[in-house]
Amino acid sequence: MLASASAPDEARLIATARQVNESKPELVISKIKRATEKLKAPTVACFGLAFKADIDDLRTSPALMITERVARDLDCKVLAVEPNIDGLPDNLKELGVEFSSMSNALEQADILVLLVDHKPFKRVPTGKLAEKIVIDTRGIWA
Repeated sequence: MLASASAPDEARLIATARQVNESKPELVISKIKRATEKLKAPTVACFGLAFKADIDDLRTSPALMITERVARDLDCKVLAVEPNIDGLPDNLKELGVEFSSMSNALEQADILVLLVDHKPFKRVPTGKLAEKIVIDTRGIWA
């Protein structure tokens, strides 16, 4: 007997949770798109590419996918900040994404997108966020 057949309510809950989680990247991309449309020649800095905080594993990372989609689909310059790797994956390089330090991204970008809550990002002074469009998916820059 399948587990979903023995627990149909739990199976529906799990399926619904999966749908909600899978829709989150699209929501973030939509917010970034709306922000870029307000500016002429915007620069977007994506903070974090890893699958989760304070690791270097990019496999199946929603943050990596979001950064790739922003670079591919939106009319903007894209900076990527990922303190746990030494260089960008080839797919991002090919799309013209620039690997950036945190300080450079905070200075250069018009739109700051926090995708992964790495420890260094938690220490960004709030003054550095002033006069920027901030899209905080992790709730640490709010």
